[in-house]
Amino acid sequence: MHPNAQAVQRALEALGVTSRVLELSESTRTSVEAASAIGTTVAQIAKSLVFRAGDEPVLVIASGPNRVSMEKVGRHLGCALARAQAGEVRDATGFPIGGVPPVGHQSPLRTLMDEDLFHYDQVWAAAGTPHAVFPITPQELARISGAEVMDLKEDGKE
Repeated sequence: MHPNAQAVQRALEALGVTSRVLELSESTRTSVEAASAIGTTVAQIAKSLVFRAGDEPVLVIASGPNRVSMEKVGRHLGCALARAQAGEVRDATGFPIGGVPPVGHQSPLRTLMDEDLFHYDQVWAAAGTPHAVFPITPQELARISGAEVMDLKEDGKE
């Protein structure tokens, strides 16, 4: 197993999660690729996106097809929101874009989670590489990530 995927598996175990990281030959870099590789719907992909809220990195876990509303999230956080650059993502999480997991980061990140993920019994999250994922319930994902659950998608997007 890739060292990043191993690190995510260890983080899950430390948090009491029984899910196992799966490494796939197909790419899981995007929500569409992940859904195709896993055999699930795009909406069940819990994509991890890193933004900058002022000078602080913030992790947003969104349902695959949803676009994050910068306005809603910025208003919730009380400051301007910007997309983090690839280097900032790696510095904040220790993982590359396309493989950022919801847990196991170099240091804790404030985390927001899309309420739409709660429409499903199981969702899939990245596990440290663009070829690794793990299944989890939305409730457990919110618990282990310490996420604040909210409506964070752009209006009119489903």
